[in-house]
Amino acid sequence: MNFLASIGQFVFGQVRKLTYLAAVLSAVLFVGLRPRHWSRAVRNVLARQVLFSGVDAINFIAFIALLIGVSIVVQANIWLRKVGQTQLLGPILVTVIIRELGPLLANFVVIGRSGNAIAAELANMKVNGEVHLLDSMGLDPFIYLVIPRVFGFAVSVFCLTIVFFVVSLSSGYLLSLFMGGHPLPLADFIDNLGGSIRPSDAVLVPIKIILPALLSGVICCTEGLAVGSSITDVPKATTRSLQRSAFMLFFISAAASFLSYL
Repeated sequence: MNFLASIGQFVFGQVRKLTYLAAVLSAVLFVGLRPRHWSRAVRNVLARQVLFSGVDAINFIAFIALLIGVSIVVQANIWLRKVGQTQLLGPILVTVIIRELGPLLANFVVIGRSGNAIAAELANMKVNGEVHLLDSMGLDPFIYLVIPRVFGFAVSVFCLTIVFFVVSLSSGYLLSLFMGGHPLPLADFIDNLGGSIRPSDAVLVPIKIILPALLSGVICCTEGLAVGSSITDVPKATTRSLQRSAFMLFFISAAASFLSYL
């Protein structure tokens, strides 16, 4: 009975955490989609977040996309042509790069670069009393601290995913030309890719990009603001935010992939 009780407590605890995240995310979307809440100060925080999470990460995500393009696009393009199965090129690239690797790696890069920074920054602000100071100055910490960081997180992931798609596919195709692999003509290559994209991808791929990014931003902000008054709580909050963000990323990615093949 104690074993069953432990399982029940664990399950109910996870359900409460998910319910709390869903409530915070709903509040972020409800408040953040109202233009009157986007004062100049909030817009400045959003711009800085996009600069740090998105613009500064372009070179890194482009390098990763280049490696992916070399390792996947080139091999698929050359070997499928040799065995006379070029019609499979589009489905393979859409499945591997567009549906799976692009959203997953872009989210993972932003979580690793910016998630811990957000959690640490807000945790230090909470420990040093800066959050209470903002409140005393008439600035809502939820609007000023949480909303622009969550939206900046999501915008950065979306843009970096597009960069990943473009760089990986184009670099792989160009390298195939350089290696003399006699790849498909460019028009046929693009048509093959476009014909392999299903209507469900227009819904599930954006979900795999945006939803994990929004939840990761919420997790990092809430973990940072949930610390107590001890400075030793800061690294603990940072670790929890990374672990929970990574878990939600892989869980949503796996669930969306499962739904896409039903």
